[in-house]
Amino acid sequence: MTKIFVMYTGGTIGMITDYETGVLKPFTFEQIIENVPELRRMDYELTIHSFESIIDSSDMTPEIYATLAELIRDNYDNHDGFVILHGSDTMAFTASALSFMLENLSKPVIFTGSQLPISAVRTDAKENFITALEIASAKVDGRSRVPEVCIYFENKLFRGNRTFKYNSAKFEAFRSPNYPVLVEAGVHIKYNDAAVLKSDGAKLKVHTNLSNAIAVLKLYPGISAQIIDAVLNSDAQAIIMETFGAGNTTTAKWFLDKLKNAIAGGKIILDISQCKVGSVEMGRYQTSSELKKMGVMNGYDMTFEAAVTKLMYLLGRNYPKDRLLRRLSTSLRGELTKN
Repeated sequence: MTKIFVMYTGGTIGMITDYETGVLKPFTFEQIIENVPELRRMDYELTIHSFESIIDSSDMTPEIYATLAELIRDNYDNHDGFVILHGSDTMAFTASALSFMLENLSKPVIFTGSQLPISAVRTDAKENFITALEIASAKVDGRSRVPEVCIYFENKLFRGNRTFKYNSAKFEAFRSPNYPVLVEAGVHIKYNDAAVLKSDGAKLKVHTNLSNAIAVLKLYPGISAQIIDAVLNSDAQAIIMETFGAGNTTTAKWFLDKLKNAIAGGKIILDISQCKVGSVEMGRYQTSSELKKMGVMNGYDMTFEAAVTKLMYLLGRNYPKDRLLRRLSTSLRGELTKN
């Protein structure tokens, strides 16, 4: 019998309406099972771990990421796959973080949740949960068919570190515009095997030391020197700079000088685009050529969520700076595509 380890962290999927106040409040995993009687007909042995204090995804932290990674490590050998029930708002951050923390993963770790509570008549929770379990159990020649960290939502399975939440009002809450869908679930479940990361069978390594010494500099026309200074002169070791288009910034000398001084002072600056589709192409335009010369790092087509959690992971490894910079612009878990 296929053994799946299910972690219930919280989120809308496990909420029920308090009819006195109209407010959504959490209920137990046992009540989730009651609302999905189909689970009793599935040939899976489910091990359930429910967090004692249910966590709204807005309250997720690197410490909770570490707890999830440790639970996977401790139950890895005795289970065929893992399903994590999680609030959708920061699901892409948690999935991205775990993709870096779980090195040499050879079993599925699938995040799912819902836009409506599982107790709602029109809920999307049942299909999301049931299909996530089915994909987590899928094997070919005795090996897991999707051995990576993924997000399953509204009939599609995405690579976790390629995904972001784009809609809070539709069941189709997530998108992955820079990488193909891994699985589409209709009448039949269709696997895009060519897009799935392959496992080499190496032993799982779990990394739980993360650093949040990261700042974000989102550029906009007319941004002031004072705002730039507040970010560049912060205690952050690394700064994610969200630029325009293919990685461009203002050409103002004062701005470029501030970036140069920050890099000379030891700051890591990672260039990712504010555009959701496409990639940073450093050197395509004059402005990004200047950034490349001064040592700004190319984030290519990484999502913001992947950029944040990849830096958390790399800073937490305490690499020498030259090695950290090489790995920052290298695809470690399929999170970026180089031009």
